[in-house]
Amino acid sequence: MRLSRYFLPVLKETPAEAQIASHRLMLRAGMIKQQQAGIYSWLPLGYKVLKRIEQIVHEEQIRAGHIPLLMPTLQPADLWRESGRYDAYGPEMLRIKDRHDRDMLYGPTNEEMITDIFRSHVESYKQLPLTLYHIQWKFRDEVRPRFGVMRGREFLMKDGYNFDLTKEDALHAYNRHMVSYLRTYERMGLTAIPMRADSGPIGGDDTHEFLVLAETGESEVFYDAKVPELKLGDRQVDYDNREEVAGICEEFTTLYARTDETHDEALFNEIPEERRQVGRGIEVGQIFYFGTKYSEPMGATVNTPDQGKVPVHMGSHGIGVSRLVGALIEANHDEKGIIWPEGVTPFHVGIVNLKQGDVSCDSACEALYRAFAEHGLEPLYDDREERAGAKFATMDLIGLPWRITVGPRGIAANKVELTCRRTGESEEMSAEAAVEKVAAIYAAL
Repeated sequence: MRLSRYFLPVLKETPAEAQIASHRLMLRAGMIKQQQAGIYSWLPLGYKVLKRIEQIVHEEQIRAGHIPLLMPTLQPADLWRESGRYDAYGPEMLRIKDRHDRDMLYGPTNEEMITDIFRSHVESYKQLPLTLYHIQWKFRDEVRPRFGVMRGREFLMKDGYNFDLTKEDALHAYNRHMVSYLRTYERMGLTAIPMRADSGPIGGDDTHEFLVLAETGESEVFYDAKVPELKLGDRQVDYDNREEVAGICEEFTTLYARTDETHDEALFNEIPEERRQVGRGIEVGQIFYFGTKYSEPMGATVNTPDQGKVPVHMGSHGIGVSRLVGALIEANHDEKGIIWPEGVTPFHVGIVNLKQGDVSCDSACEALYRAFAEHGLEPLYDDREERAGAKFATMDLIGLPWRITVGPRGIAANKVELTCRRTGESEEMSAEAAVEKVAAIYAAL
């Protein structure tokens, strides 16, 4: 993509309504435009990041054996009356009527609808276990939407639902989700800590939230300093191996880590004082086991081996896909702008032409552009008639991990400058070497 042909409406001034870094930078970098409080249009740069995150979520869900589908945004109220949640959910639910005066709602979550799908098509224990998920827009009518996409009213969410014959089976699904989420966040360059949490309106006794540590987080968190050091890394996980999956979950949840809602001061004080940490966290996902809370009232049952019939055990598992964009920026920015981790960057590398119109510079930039494309990478080529300072400022603001600068002096010496956005370090090398280095970095992801 050439910047002269791209739609990137960057702002020089910080909008007055932006209170935190991610909201500020998403507006300034031309990623979003507010249409109403808590409702945003995703402009091309923001949309590319959103799709990168969505793709990682899909890949890790499928790796764990979960099956994608797509449910509608609007739901009939009668399903929620069956579960008893229609009146209990509260004013966050947007309730509407269609032209036939039927009660509808804009889905804040999908436990009822997925249970209805299950009960319509699954009858036997032989069809279990089953985990279905989708990535879909949700709506919760926040009383005070703020912080940009971090606390909006409309948001993109991955929500998955497991159906199992027994509690033991369902708890394996719970553990499987925890491990898949750990891998998902690590691929995005995030440290997301699973913390014992409160189940809220979803219900159930077993639940963990995944929180990214950040000063602007909405939750106060208490944790052992050793927890952020835990990494899944390159481990190959057999998601059907219950002992292996449970062992990883135990590794990541044995050390103390809780939100303020479940904090236990006595347990916290058992940690050596130098390791007791208090901070703030951004919730980016949550997993639940809630047993037969929905299957029993809604009649989601299966035949058992002994010719009986039992309600299935269920859980639900969510990742805030659009919220992750904000969380990533909160965890990766400086005074110049965003610093995207390689796994989620909208473009893999930026190419800056210091002398647009110079035949040698133009030719070198075009060659770089083609070389990256041949490696399956997407470069963003700043081919505008702008001064060098403005081009560098734009690249720093939008936060591409790598930048290649091409100028007459370098071309004369057969050199380009490769700059790492995170460290600010630059290195002169041949154009071919720069392409190979950047390609190798992305190939290793």
